Amino acid sequence: MATFGTLSDRLTETFRNLRTKGKLTAADVDGTVREIRRALLDADVALSVVKEFTAKVRERALGDEVNKALNPAQQVVQIVNEELVQILGGEQRRLQFAKTAPTVIMLAGLQGSGKTTFAGKLAKQLEGEGHTPLLVAADLQRPNAVNQLQVVAEQAGATVYAPQPGNGVGDPVKVSRDGVEHARRHQHDVVIIDTAGRLGVDAELMKQASDIRKATDPDEVLFVIDAMIGQDAVNTARAFQEGVDFTGVVLSKLDGDARGGAALSVASITGRPIIFASTGERLEDLEPFHPDRMASRILDLGDILTLIEQAQQAFDEEEAIKMAEKLATEQFTLEDFLDQLQQMKKMGSMKKMLGMLPGMGQMKQQLEDFDEREIDRTEAIIRSMTPGERRNPKVLNGSRRLRIARGSGMTVTDVNQLVQRFDQAAKMMKTVARGGTPNIPGMGSMPGMGKPGASSKRGKKAKSSGGSRSGNPAKRAAENAGLASASTPTGSGFGLGGAKAPSEADLAEIQKLFGKN
Repeated sequence: MATFGTLSDRLTETFRNLRTKGKLTAADVDGTVREIRRALLDADVALSVVKEFTAKVRERALGDEVNKALNPAQQVVQIVNEELVQILGGEQRRLQFAKTAPTVIMLAGLQGSGKTTFAGKLAKQLEGEGHTPLLVAADLQRPNAVNQLQVVAEQAGATVYAPQPGNGVGDPVKVSRDGVEHARRHQHDVVIIDTAGRLGVDAELMKQASDIRKATDPDEVLFVIDAMIGQDAVNTARAFQEGVDFTGVVLSKLDGDARGGAALSVASITGRPIIFASTGERLEDLEPFHPDRMASRILDLGDILTLIEQAQQAFDEEEAIKMAEKLATEQFTLEDFLDQLQQMKKMGSMKKMLGMLPGMGQMKQQLEDFDEREIDRTEAIIRSMTPGERRNPKVLNGSRRLRIARGSGMTVTDVNQLVQRFDQAAKMMKTVARGGTPNIPGMGSMPGMGKPGASSKRGKKAKSSGGSRSGNPAKRAAENAGLASASTPTGSGFGLGGAKAPSEADLAEIQKLFGKN
């Protein structure tokens, strides 16, 4: 979600200043609202939306719900979160399917907004849900638009109806009407019509889109909008709503680095819900749009639910149970580790997954430096081993390690580091499987999570200890510093409590598990 990165940073910094205040004055609220207004305007959010949003936040922040709260700063963050959800549409809205097949979905938008790519992504998602979509090539204006749709459809495993070659040849209204009839005859339960766009809004574009709508009577008209086009997003959305009207919005290119705040204005200004968000170039990079989850991401509160859903899609439940049994019985091998790496790759970008964790916005640079190719290099090393070596790494002598290094294009040092890290990871996993607390370098002990059955005397002894008694001054200072940090209360970036954001050492340790430093 790089598009809203700058907005997220600005809001995070604004709320961080509230953490130290036990009671908020009217001046504090006004200062916070002023910073929020600036952040939204800098992010290209429409002025009318900003005015309405900040007015509601100020009114509620000065009300009794904040004055009577135990922690006013937390309450203000909650208010901003709730109002941001309302800007984004309030509740999630799913596709509406026709009672009698086929369901007709018409795509509209400017040229270059990502309609054709979205058509393939939607077809792939519907295929996975058990539908039989048909893609109709009704963009006969743009050069090679029909060929592009055919290529995308082949990648998605979907069928294409393309009776005309395009490139200015053919009647898009007739192709759309015939495509729906073709779907009925061949029992496709969903029709996705990819229409033409223009570089800008004009009468010809609107007339063609309107004629296609009248000819096909679609159940859904989805307006695909580029999240990076700035304030033009609002004007374009209004023009399409007046000329064609649409039932839902699709935000494309949310992985870009533009400000993108204008896209946040579309739902509020048009009154139409955002249904999908396209977050990458792969056909799998399409998410149902959840206003509450997007608001949480923008405020750096994380998006654990989406992360869980992606994990459920990528990981097989039976395999997960078998893996847990292997961990508990100390039978976890490099072969199993390779399977886990492949499952994780199905979930998509590691950076994107880590970015869904609460507080990770504060570690943007570390996430940017995270090299996802290390997972591929780790996989190459393991694949260069024989099945016997994967099951029992202890047999890896010098000559074997040299052979593996040459086969994977890596060095012997890389192989040695992988084996060492695997041993450490396996020990950690075994400890967790037995109900204990893993000892992760760079992370302190976790209160209340001691190993079951641990001696109570040992706990009392540790509690009564005032610090390190090591005779080595450097070691004593380091241990005392660790003791002090373990006793320091922690909270989220907004003072909302909960788990502390991962430190740089934690992120480095995560990267070590999948690749080298």
